[in-house]
Amino acid sequence: MNDTVVTLVGNAATGVDYRETPTGGVARFRFAVTPRRWDRRNSAWTDGSTSFYTVCAWRSLGANLTASVNVGDPLVVHGRLRVRDETLDGQRRTFVDIDAVSIGHDLTWGTSAFKRVARANTALTERPVDMSAAASAANAATAGNGSGSGSDAGPRSVGEPVHTQPWLSEQDESAAPVGAAGVPTGPL
Repeated sequence: MNDTVVTLVGNAATGVDYRETPTGGVARFRFAVTPRRWDRRNSAWTDGSTSFYTVCAWRSLGANLTASVNVGDPLVVHGRLRVRDETLDGQRRTFVDIDAVSIGHDLTWGTSAFKRVARANTALTERPVDMSAAASAANAATAGNGSGSGSDAGPRSVGEPVHTQPWLSEQDESAAPVGAAGVPTGPL
C-alpha cells in the first residue's frame, strides 16, 4: 500500500468532536500549522501563512483524544495524508485530511502527565492462562536455529520474573501478581 505518511507540529484549532459510528468511535478536530521563520532584515521571528487540516482519529485513539486535547493545545500529529476535491455550491474546493495513527502533546511548550486507561475488552490484551502451547511454539522456534534467541539461555524457572514491560524496573515487575508459569496475571 502506498500511503503518504506525515508528521505535523501545530495547535488544535477547534474542540474535539467525538461520535460513535457502526465501525467504532471517531474523533475529529481542526489542526493549525503555522511555520515560523527568522527574518534577517528585521531580526525577528515572523509567522508564515497558517495551513489547516482536519484530523480524524478512530477507536481508542479517538476516545483518548477527546479526554486529553483542548483548543489551543500544542500537538504532534502523525498519520496518513488524504487530499480530496469536492464541489460545493458550484465551486471546486480542496480538503486536506490526516487519518491519525498517533497524537501527542508537544512537550517543547509544556509538560503532560500520562494516565493509562483501563480497557473494557481485555480479551485482546490478556495472555492465555495455559502457556504450554505458547511455550512449546517458542521452544520450537529457538530449536530451529540451534542457537536460541540472543541472551535467552534456556527455560525460565517458575519464580523468575518475565520482562513483558521493559519500561518497568525489575523491582516493579516482581511485585506484580504472578501466575503458575511465572507470567504476570495483572493487566499489562
